Amino acid sequence: MVSSTIEVREAPATPPARRAEGGHIGFRPDIEGLRAIAVTLVVLSHAGLSTFAGGYVGVDVFFVISGFLITTLLLKELNRTGKISLPGFYARRAVRLLPVSTVVVVATIVAAWLFVPATRFTSITMDGLFSTFYGINWRLAYEGTDYLNATAAPSPLQHLWSLAVEEQFYLVWPLLLLAVGAGARGNRRAAIALSALVVVSLIVSVQQTAGAAPWAYFGSHTRAWELGAGALVALAAGRLGRTPEAPAAVLTWGGLAAVVAAAVTYDESTPFPGSAALLPVLGTAAVIAGGTSAGRWGAGRVIGTAPFRFIGKLSYGWYLWHWPVLMIWPLAFMRDAGVTSNLVVAAGALGLAFITYHLIENPVRTRPALRSRARRGLALGLILSAGVAALTLIAGQFTPPVPTGAATVDTAAELARAADPQARLAQLISGSIRASRLPDNLTPKLTEARDLNPRPYGDRCHLGYGESEQDRACVYGDPNGARTMYLIGDSHAAQWFPAVEGVARGHGWKLIALTKAACQLPSVLNFNTVLDKPYTECVAWRDQILDRVAADQPDLVVMASNDLDNGGIYDAHGRIIERTGRQDDPAWVSGWQKTWARLAGVTKVLLQDTPYPADVAPECAATNPRQIFKCDRSAVRAIAEPRRRAMVAEQAAKNGIRVINPTPWFCADRKCPIVVGNTLVYKDDNHMSLPYSRALTPVLDEALFPTER
Repeated sequence: MVSSTIEVREAPATPPARRAEGGHIGFRPDIEGLRAIAVTLVVLSHAGLSTFAGGYVGVDVFFVISGFLITTLLLKELNRTGKISLPGFYARRAVRLLPVSTVVVVATIVAAWLFVPATRFTSITMDGLFSTFYGINWRLAYEGTDYLNATAAPSPLQHLWSLAVEEQFYLVWPLLLLAVGAGARGNRRAAIALSALVVVSLIVSVQQTAGAAPWAYFGSHTRAWELGAGALVALAAGRLGRTPEAPAAVLTWGGLAAVVAAAVTYDESTPFPGSAALLPVLGTAAVIAGGTSAGRWGAGRVIGTAPFRFIGKLSYGWYLWHWPVLMIWPLAFMRDAGVTSNLVVAAGALGLAFITYHLIENPVRTRPALRSRARRGLALGLILSAGVAALTLIAGQFTPPVPTGAATVDTAAELARAADPQARLAQLISGSIRASRLPDNLTPKLTEARDLNPRPYGDRCHLGYGESEQDRACVYGDPNGARTMYLIGDSHAAQWFPAVEGVARGHGWKLIALTKAACQLPSVLNFNTVLDKPYTECVAWRDQILDRVAADQPDLVVMASNDLDNGGIYDAHGRIIERTGRQDDPAWVSGWQKTWARLAGVTKVLLQDTPYPADVAPECAATNPRQIFKCDRSAVRAIAEPRRRAMVAEQAAKNGIRVINPTPWFCADRKCPIVVGNTLVYKDDNHMSLPYSRALTPVLDEALFPTER
C-alpha cells in the first residue's frame, strides 16, 4: 500500500519564512482580474463577437494561471512540512472542481434530453461520461480526425476538455516535484526538470499543430507546456519578487497587451496552439511574474479592481455554464443564434455562475469537515463522479422519443421487384416530397444512422486522414469471379459500396473497394482543413491506388468523388489558387484528366456526386418529426459546385468515359427529400445512409449494365 504522504528529505520540516520562498503566496487581486479577462475573452469568442475571434486564447491564460497557483500551493506545503500529502492535494481538487461541474453536467444532460435532437443525445451522454473521468479531450481529439464526424454539431460539454487537460497534468506534476526533491533547496532541480518538460511539450505542440491539428488542440501532451510555464513562474517567484517596480510594471502591461493582441488578431484560421500559443502564454506569464513586485503602477492597478475581481471570482462557474447555455438555447426556443442574443444569453450564464458560486461552489470548498480530512474530500469526489457516470450510462439508454406517423412502403423491396426500378424510384421520391410525418417503419432509426458504415470502414479498406498506405486486398462481391471491378475514390465513393457490391454479386464479379477520407480522385494537391496542412497523404494514397489499378487492368473501374476540394487547390508553385471567379475549376478538370490518363486502357465509369441535404438529415428529421417537409431541399441548391461538375462531365465524355448522374435517384419535381418511402436517404449532411445505398442496387445495376436489362 502506498503511503499517503511522501517525504522530501532535503527540505527542513519547518523552514524559516522568507520572501524568496513564500512571499508571493497571499491573495493576488491581479490574478483574480486575469481570470476575469480569460473567461470574458472565451465567452465573447464563443458568442460570435468577431472582434474577439481569437478569444479562445483565454483557455491558455487559464492554464498558465493554474500552473502558477497550484505549484505555489504545493511549494508552500513542501516548505512548511517537508512533504506533500497526495490524498490532500487530490481531495482539494475534487472539492474545488467537482460540485459545480457535476451540477452543470447533470443540467446539460437534462436540457439535452428536453431540447437537443434525439440523434445527438447518446453522444452527449458519452461526453458526460468521459468528462467525469477527465478524458473528454482525447474523445474530442479522436472525433476531430474522424471524417464522418467533421460536420457534427459541437457538444454542449465540449468545453470540459480544458479541465481534463489540467487534471491529467496534475496527475504527474506533484509526483515530479517530489521526485526531484523540490522545496526550499530543491527548486533548481524542479526548474530544470520542468523546463525540459516545457520544451518537449512545446516542440510536440508545434509539430502536431502542423500535422495533426485536433490532437494538438485537445491533447494534454501539447498543452502541458502552458501549465508548465505558470509553474516555472511559481518556482522563480522568490527572485522575481526582487525585480524593481518600474520594469516589473512594464512587464505586466506588456504581458496584458500580448494576451489582448492574440485575442483580437487570431481567428479560427490561426494554426493553434503550436507557436501561436506563445503570445498569450508568455503574456500571461509576464503579467503574473511582473505582478510579484510591480506595485501600484502595474497592470494590477486596473485588473485588480473590484469589477474584475467580481468576474474573476465567478470565472470557473461562468466558464462551465456559458457553453452549454449557448449551445442549447437556440434549440430550446427554436431560433437562430445571433451575436446580440448570444451575448444576452451569456450574461444569463453569468447569473447561473453567481447562483452556483454562492449555493454550491463556495460553501462546499470552505466547509471545515471537507477541508480538515482528505478522505472526506476524496469520498465526495468519488460519490459525485460515480453518480454522474451512472446517470450518463443510464440516460444513454433512454433517448428522447421521436413522434412517427403510419408505416409506409419498403423502398428496398419496391425497387427490388420493380420491372423499371428507375421509374418506381421516381414515383417514391415524388410521393415523399412534402411529407408530414416520419414513417413508423423508418430505416435506419434516426439515432442509429450515423454509426452505420459500409464494410470497408471496419475492414480498414477505407483509410482515415493520416493514413496513406493501403496494404490490404479489400476483395468483395464474388471473390472467385472471373471479371473484376474496382470502386475507388473518397467517402462519396465508399457510400456507394452497398449498391456496388450488390451489383457485383448479382453479376458474379469480384469487387475491390479502395477509398480514403476526403481524398478526391483528381490528381491535385489539396489543403486539408482537419489536418490543417497540405493533404500529402491523399497524394501518396491516390498514386498507390492508381498504380495498382493500372497494373491490374480490371474489367471496370467505378470512380466517385465529391466535387469539393476541402481547403483549396495548390498550383504548381505551391500556392492556393484563388477561388475568385472559380479560377480553380480548370485545375480540378486538369487533375481529373491526369487521373484518367493513368488508367488508360481500363473501362471507366464516372459516378457523379450525390445531391446534398440542407442540414444534417437525421437531426433535421428529429427536430421536425411532424413537418419533415422542412428538410426538403431544392434540387438546384442540392448540387455542390455545379459549374465544376459540368466541366468534368464534358471532359469525361470527350475522353470516352461514361458518366452516370445519380441526381434523379434523389430528387424529383425539383425537390430532394431526406426520406424516400420508409428509408432515410442521408446519414449526415452529405453521405447516403447505408440502407438507402443498398436499396439503390437495382437502379445502379441498370445504369452500370444498361445493355443487360
